[in-house]
Amino acid sequence: MRLMSFLAPSGNKTWGMVEGEAVVDCGTLAPSLRSALGQGSLPSAGSAGQRYPLSKITFLPPIPDPEKIICVGLNYRSHILEGGREIPSHPTIFTRWANTQVGHLQPIIRPKVSDTLDFEGELAVVMGKSCRYVARDTAMGVVAGYSCYNDGSVRAWQRHTTQFTPGKNFPNTGGFGPWIITPEEAGDITKSSLTTRVSGEEMQRATIDDLVFDIPRLLEYCSTFTQLEPGDVIITGTTGGVGAYRTPPRWLKPGDIVEIEISAVGTLRHPVIAEEQ
Repeated sequence: MRLMSFLAPSGNKTWGMVEGEAVVDCGTLAPSLRSALGQGSLPSAGSAGQRYPLSKITFLPPIPDPEKIICVGLNYRSHILEGGREIPSHPTIFTRWANTQVGHLQPIIRPKVSDTLDFEGELAVVMGKSCRYVARDTAMGVVAGYSCYNDGSVRAWQRHTTQFTPGKNFPNTGGFGPWIITPEEAGDITKSSLTTRVSGEEMQRATIDDLVFDIPRLLEYCSTFTQLEPGDVIITGTTGGVGAYRTPPRWLKPGDIVEIEISAVGTLRHPVIAEEQ
């Protein structure tokens, strides 16, 4: 099953289930996808509801209003090594705020204060249950599904100190979508490939099983220091090939098209525009 949030042609904010090239409006089941996850009121195949062609709706982040977005840095060996760092002994954690996110096909904005906007293709794990102290061997039972994420990073601001947060929270830099795919449809997500392209040029490629800290370990770790809630998003890290470590650096510029593809999920796509002066 693929689940998404969107604006209907009327402008009404709702959510639904993707069937082929259309989405079935499921807003009568719950006011939002986040609340539907919390209530366990997800649709089933053949659910009734207004159908809209995907070409006629506006994609929103699948969870527009997560309580928490937990980001994991330095979690692919190739990315750790390209930055000259050592393999960490614990996950590197920072946060992103919900109002920095944009949906599929919506523009990512390069801020006027820096031209060092970078791409980071990542797998997002969306929580389906409220949980604390999750055991590694049962951790996957709390997962609602997976999505693509572009953890757009303003590197100059990220490097002001050892804390990443400022560079990770400029408005309209976090791409999320196009939808959430449920675990039963995704299969073994660790065998999926993660690819990032910028204006058609491949920049990043890895399989999810290259993670230093795998999904069960991240769920175990994160649920120890905070209570995870339905709709919370854990962004699991990016692989090698980011623009900052290329020679010369490959910063995103207005006119670029960024694509994050995860083979079991689909492709998240964004144009890049400049912030108005």
